[in-house]
Amino acid sequence: MKKIWGLSLAVLCAAACSPKASIDMTVDGAPETKLAVYRLNVSSSELLDSVKTDKNGRFKYSVPVSKGQPEFVYVYNGDTRLASLLLESGERAMVKADTVGNFSVSGSEGSEKLCEVERDYNTFLHEMTSSEDDRTAVSTYLSYYRSRVKYVMKNSKSLTVVPVLYQVLTPGVPVFGQATDAILFRNVCDSLKTVYPDSRFVKALEQETKARENQLNMSITLSQAREAGFPELNMPDVNAQKVSLAGLKSKAILVHFWSDTDAEQKLFNVDVLKPLYAKYHKRGFEIYSVCLSADKSLWASVVRNQKLPWINVCDGRGVASPAVTLYNVNTLPYSVLITDGQINSAIDGEAALRAQLDKILSTR
Repeated sequence: MKKIWGLSLAVLCAAACSPKASIDMTVDGAPETKLAVYRLNVSSSELLDSVKTDKNGRFKYSVPVSKGQPEFVYVYNGDTRLASLLLESGERAMVKADTVGNFSVSGSEGSEKLCEVERDYNTFLHEMTSSEDDRTAVSTYLSYYRSRVKYVMKNSKSLTVVPVLYQVLTPGVPVFGQATDAILFRNVCDSLKTVYPDSRFVKALEQETKARENQLNMSITLSQAREAGFPELNMPDVNAQKVSLAGLKSKAILVHFWSDTDAEQKLFNVDVLKPLYAKYHKRGFEIYSVCLSADKSLWASVVRNQKLPWINVCDGRGVASPAVTLYNVNTLPYSVLITDGQINSAIDGEAALRAQLDKILSTR
């Protein structure tokens, strides 16, 4: 009997002493409501349990959390995410939420930061979808991108940077989509490994970082082999064939960034660029036209309908295209002129472009 009691006490003690974090959450407007608690497993979520709020919309729940391995935990009401938490062992997160996804949290530093991260991200997505034109969208994206770089560097030892690094504009279009972002990934990954060496999220980030480093090294190797005096672009045309900017042999190349949803920019193609192309193309002038569109079908339709005779490319990433940061595009339209393998100047308007072409191609 003593052995049985001793064993029972040991089991109870082990259960009571097992590392965990607790959630004390109140959902305004959700009395006696069934909710679901999920835990993130890197690329998928695992249902931990179903809970039911009391008459005041409150519930308490304990989550197993090993020391040194914080867990991302999410609370859902149907398809609506009510709260996102990053819980350390021993923490007690006090959460207040409503039924549409707004929440606040205290008692958990990681959860408090994650709340701010998600709030900023949702604000950014709203601003992007409500942008009146692509000029505004470019400015909004660049501002957000720079703010996220600052956040990641400032909080490089917090796991809240992991979801930031994987944020997307649209499915398949990451916020951090530049080849050089591999450097940022490496710095953050190395910092996180000093704090959370056993975290599955850090281990997954290490794999992603290595893949990005391989892509960056390949880009560097190719650029060094070409010895081009300008950032290389290698983007698909309307036939899905990639066209290398560095591979062009023209005397003067206009790299032109534009939007297929802006009426003025479409008129610029027909009223300005077409006549200039007809006049100067045989004398050594080429246009490498980069459309910052997220709808490749729309872009291809515009190119074909306007019968644009020059090189037209688009990667479908919109303002998140790596070309935006490579050429420091802050507004649309935006153009730079490349001559003799070097960036000659940024071009502002038809008169400036015509003057440059007359000067450069005068002997041709």
